[in-house]
Amino acid sequence: MSRSPSLPDRPRLDLDPDMSEAERLEALHKHFERIVQVNDELGERLEEAEGRRSDLREEVDELKRRNEALKTSSLYIATVEELTDDGAVIKQHGNNQEVLTDLSPRLDDELEAGDRVAINDSFSVQTVLDDETDARAQAMEVDASPEVTYDDIGGIDDQVREVREAVEAPLVDADQFREVGIQPPSGVLLHGPPGTGKTMLAKAVANETDATFIKMAGSELVRKFIGEGARLVRDLFKLAAEREPAVIFIDEIDAVAAKRTDSKTSGDAEVQRTMMQLLSEMDGFDDRGEIRIIAATNRFDMLDDAILRPGRFDRLIEVPKPGPEGRERILEIHTADMSVADDVDFADLALELDDYSGADIAALTTEAGMFAIRDERTTVRREDFENAREKVETDTEGPVFNDGEFGRYQY
Repeated sequence: MSRSPSLPDRPRLDLDPDMSEAERLEALHKHFERIVQVNDELGERLEEAEGRRSDLREEVDELKRRNEALKTSSLYIATVEELTDDGAVIKQHGNNQEVLTDLSPRLDDELEAGDRVAINDSFSVQTVLDDETDARAQAMEVDASPEVTYDDIGGIDDQVREVREAVEAPLVDADQFREVGIQPPSGVLLHGPPGTGKTMLAKAVANETDATFIKMAGSELVRKFIGEGARLVRDLFKLAAEREPAVIFIDEIDAVAAKRTDSKTSGDAEVQRTMMQLLSEMDGFDDRGEIRIIAATNRFDMLDDAILRPGRFDRLIEVPKPGPEGRERILEIHTADMSVADDVDFADLALELDDYSGADIAALTTEAGMFAIRDERTTVRREDFENAREKVETDTEGPVFNDGEFGRYQY
């Protein structure tokens, strides 16, 4: 333990009777200066002591809080499943144990089915927790106004038209459907190889309709604990209802909607339970209002027949790799902000990019720009595209890219 620094010596005044008047005045002046100096030192010591005292008080308070926390029993997270005359049926998270417990009179008017609560070892409800909005934020990407437009998409004009008819039209002109007397398509499923523009298409629809874009990957719905995936599905549709007009985009839906098997493992059972919740939400979402559903997959062959039946995904739209004209248009889109030399013929270059997807072409244009920068040039030449093509195909053993972002375009 550190010792406190010693205090300065108390000034003493010794006057010799034989001193002259001038010497006595000089001695008194020095004594006064010493008193002032000691007073300043004591003032600084006092300020330091007060600061140290404040720090020690905070440390003591923190230790008291920790001590109280150690003496207090831990609480567990649970969900209120049902309210009855005999109390509340609660389900503890993690072990899925359901218990009927009495409620404190102070909670009678506060609790509702679906609330998150904290319980003690006796399963008594101690407090009502806020909604679990953090899980939504982590799992869902919410974009109030995506920047992608239809002009940013090339090579899939027919698919754009079909999606606009099925998703955009009901949001923009719902009266027309009512006058004709038909219900708009319940959902749109986009399927095709990676990098062909499925995500961009969904974002463009949200942008053109000024709708909130809510994106979730199917793999995010596959959760570790029983019931978590189903709860996240419910949160997904609830969030859409809160943010309408909204476009729900479920990417990689095959992760949660694959064909059911006879497997008895807990993991497969949980995936199937999550899929059943998704089907239930889609069926129960009859009056969707200004909410549209789009899903995408690269493995159409893996999807369960239940998810494909009419009434859930009424429009099944294949998004293939672009043809020569589509590839030319995509080249023009991704080089719009580039300085391209006159010797670059996009029509001729597009013919050489057989089997390239939109994402492949985006990567190609970026790599061509890198070759120009490497040579300290600001203009991209045809030879840069040739070198980029050779590098891309060498690195990937063929033009195969996963969905991803290249610049501001996402495929």
